[in-house]
Amino acid sequence: MAGPLAGTLVLDLSRALAGPHAAMMLGDMGARVIKVESPGGDDSRRWGPPFVSGESTYFFSCNRNKESVVLDLKSAEGRETLERLVGRADVLIENFRPGVLDRLGFPVTRLHELNPGLVVLSITGFGHDGPEGGRAGYDQIAQGEAGLMSLTGLTEPTRTGVPIGDLLAGVYGAYGVASALAARERTGQGVVVRTSLLAALVGVHAFQGTRHTVAGQNPGLTGNHHPSIAPYGAFGCADGMIQVACGTEEHWRRFAKLLDIDPEEFPGNADRIARHRALVERLESVLRTRPRRHWLDLLAAEGVPAGAIRTIEEVYTWEQTLSQGLVIEVDHPATGRVRLPGPPLRVERADGTSVTRTRHLPPPLLGEHDETIRRELDEGLLA
Repeated sequence: MAGPLAGTLVLDLSRALAGPHAAMMLGDMGARVIKVESPGGDDSRRWGPPFVSGESTYFFSCNRNKESVVLDLKSAEGRETLERLVGRADVLIENFRPGVLDRLGFPVTRLHELNPGLVVLSITGFGHDGPEGGRAGYDQIAQGEAGLMSLTGLTEPTRTGVPIGDLLAGVYGAYGVASALAARERTGQGVVVRTSLLAALVGVHAFQGTRHTVAGQNPGLTGNHHPSIAPYGAFGCADGMIQVACGTEEHWRRFAKLLDIDPEEFPGNADRIARHRALVERLESVLRTRPRRHWLDLLAAEGVPAGAIRTIEEVYTWEQTLSQGLVIEVDHPATGRVRLPGPPLRVERADGTSVTRTRHLPPPLLGEHDETIRRELDEGLLA
């Protein structure tokens, strides 16, 4: 299997999105990922519509490049099989509520008795300890609790269009696993990597966080315009909206001159922020006289950063998206040939040759690889 994590065996005991997303990222990089499911299967197998040939497209979004084995961890046989898998694995990912894995007989101490080199990734909703560490983790609740919704929207707090807390926890988790695997090369010891939806969302507050911690401000709804840079946001044209990002004074001067506006009418970024409503009205009084394509062509010619606001359908047919390998095709046993969002990372040698995997596995059917994995365990071939 190609990829920088080729030869790495990952057990994915997680469900829904945060843990599965982390495991999928490791699989994209060449790891062999075995998804350990309960007899009922991952909850997300039932999330929909839409369903295609009875399969949840939600499940498809976070389970490519995995195999599925069914284990009842409340049974002696299921626990014994998991012990055997743990003994061969490099990574175990779980997103149970705090204490659940312990009650099943697999606290971290037991996992490291079975395999001292095992890297464990534990993802929770609000942290594994602290006064609210036992809370269940649901993305929209975490977006509200972590302050993200207070920054998003035009007139009221708004969730993002994707479960960003789950996804970011998965990204941070995969980053932590990769770091722990690198450290294991030096120490030979496994560790526990912990993150949560709360930690992931606070971790991306960026300048909005330091507006509070350093400047003492309490940021509010941002809408479609940057709170610290102007003009930087979405603007109405004759037939829709475009986005323009003037990150430098030179960008502003070029933009203003394209619209036949004197740049000194709004001199300096601080002045433009202070007079932001007047600035937007002035710009849109010109932009609304011509269609989007007209302005995008002019802005591109002048080197002013700008872009369209695409639909999801437009993104997946855009040549630039396709050129980056962000759409892949796989053959699924139930749905046949399907297109999936592709891995967001590419790994290349200095000469440009790729070391990223080129063959991708479709999201597995429930228990699809039971027989294969048990046979490999019995024959000592699992790796």
